[in-house]
Amino acid sequence: MKKARGQAMPMRVLGAMSGTSLDGVDAAVLETDGQQVLAFGEAGYRPYSAAEREVLRAALGKWTGPEVEAAAQVLQSAHMELLQTFERIDLVGFHGQTLAHDPRGRGTLQIGDGAALAQVLGVPVVWDFRSADVELGGEGAPLAPFYHFALARHIGAQGPIAFLNLGGVGNLTYVDPRRPEPTDPGALLAFDTGPANAPLNDLMSARLGQDFDKDGAVAARGEVEQGALELFLAEPFFARIPPKSLDRNDFAEMIELVSELDDPDAAATLTGMCAAGVAAGMEHCPEPPAQVYVTGGGRHNPVLMQMLEVSLDCPVTPVETVGLDGDMLEAQAFAFLAARVLQGWATSCPGTTGVSANVGGGVVSRP
Repeated sequence: MKKARGQAMPMRVLGAMSGTSLDGVDAAVLETDGQQVLAFGEAGYRPYSAAEREVLRAALGKWTGPEVEAAAQVLQSAHMELLQTFERIDLVGFHGQTLAHDPRGRGTLQIGDGAALAQVLGVPVVWDFRSADVELGGEGAPLAPFYHFALARHIGAQGPIAFLNLGGVGNLTYVDPRRPEPTDPGALLAFDTGPANAPLNDLMSARLGQDFDKDGAVAARGEVEQGALELFLAEPFFARIPPKSLDRNDFAEMIELVSELDDPDAAATLTGMCAAGVAAGMEHCPEPPAQVYVTGGGRHNPVLMQMLEVSLDCPVTPVETVGLDGDMLEAQAFAFLAARVLQGWATSCPGTTGVSANVGGGVVSRP
């Protein structure tokens, strides 16, 4: 796969993301040529209703069947509703919804029909971003690192920094913006750090009927159970050399580890597990980054952010401190990747997914 060279035409690309936290659909416009971030455009959010969220949750971990078909209908309808509100779009990057991810086994499954979306929107849609990477031996995740590289350049970073996305699953991207291209050796190292919000959200839903621990209020009243934390960190995943990735439900047994704790201690322990996974992951970085910029819903949890500040050896701040939008960064990433796919450029490489060679994923469907 050729590197990005030369100057492509700038485009207004609409990216859409529905993450493993199952809160809703994020959509954001990015002006880009697939190499640089030229400007940030408008953004929108379409939350899932409680009923829609249950349909999606029922399909998690499944590859086929009526639950998957029902989830696909919810996913497609929500995206149609939101994406049709945007105007003057040249291209769409459509991630879909990951239901199952088993890169060393059955592969990866993102529901959503990009071809149908292209017909309705009347513009080309890039989708199915992960399959090609998995087929060539990669983890298929994380996919945002090439965008993180462009952002590091955009904010003027002079040396290594890290982006930490705390969605349903946590993932870390180490970026050295001194390298000319994201595909250059040493430019990027990316991997999942462990579960992030997903187990805590599931606990809150099951015990308290809440979608998440707002402002970390429940965890703030509890204490971390060290025995459960030690069992969590003993999982073989943390000893594996990156790149590496997780399915949302790979650590479902975390709920069992806190099943006998009261609500505050259970919430505090699950929050502590997220922070401990990140700290373990930071040990894999080639050199300590000067800064960790946090994106995703987890950055709104002050208890989690405080745990990260204590456990990491560098400053930890939300991406908003450098003028970025942590709620829309993932959606923007798929806009950026869509532009690269259209140009035939790489979207992942050995340092980001462990794939054997640079690979450009994604299917282009035209109206």
